Formats: sequence, C-alpha cells, structure tokens
Amino acid sequence: MSDYHLVTKLSPRSVADTVARLSEVLAEKGVKLFAVIDHSGEAQAAGLELRETKVVIFGSPKAGTPVMQAVPVAALDLPLKVLVWADGDQTKVTYAAPAALAARYDLSDELAARLGAIGPLTDAAIAG
Repeated sequence: MSDYHLVTKLSPRSVADTVARLSEVLAEKGVKLFAVIDHSGEAQAAGLELRETKVVIFGSPKAGTPVMQAVPVAALDLPLKVLVWADGDQTKVTYAAPAALAARYDLSDELAARLGAIGPLTDAAIAG
C-alpha cells in the first residue's frame, strides 16, 4: 500500500501503554471502544511468535451511521481501526488514511469529514 492509503505515527510509549492511552482518549472524547484485538497474545497462545501487535476498534455511531446509510459496504471499514505495533524498539500507530477511505467509497466531503477524527484522536494518544 502506498503512503496515501496508510498513516503511520511514532509513539513514545510501549505498545501496551499506547493502547491504554488511546483507550483513555476515546473515553474522554465519548467515542465508543468496541474491542482491542491482541494478535500477538493470540499468536503466543498458539505457540507462535509475533511482534507486539494490537488493533483498537472504535467509532461513533453518530459519525459512522450516515456513512453506512449512504454506502452500505463502508461497513467493511467501520468502525475505525488503529494498529499499534512494535517495530524493533519503536512503537508505531498505523491506520487507513481517511482520504483513502473516502476515495474508496466515493464519499461526499460531508461524509468524508466524519472519518477525520482518527487523526486528532491518535495525535492525542501519542502526545508526550
């Protein structure tokens, strides 16, 4: 995937602490945390190795529902997802670029704007 499709940010925290901070930010902003998928934990439970890898799934029904009403297949990418992962000693936060999702589903500017909160939310989660 090109840089246009994904956004990656560096976190000064560990994977676990970044996930915890993102969860706090979501709660503070009234955004629904649907799940945290612990890929590395599940790999370990199966006797496999995987760098620390967690996916945080969250959203706002008030923001996402109009998108899915207009384009039902957008539900494949909603709620929003953030990958928090270890890259050596660095923690990274990666997500699908809102512009790429808007282009994928040919969203109007108004609907596309509903996906933009992921940027400020992740910024708050990685702020020093």
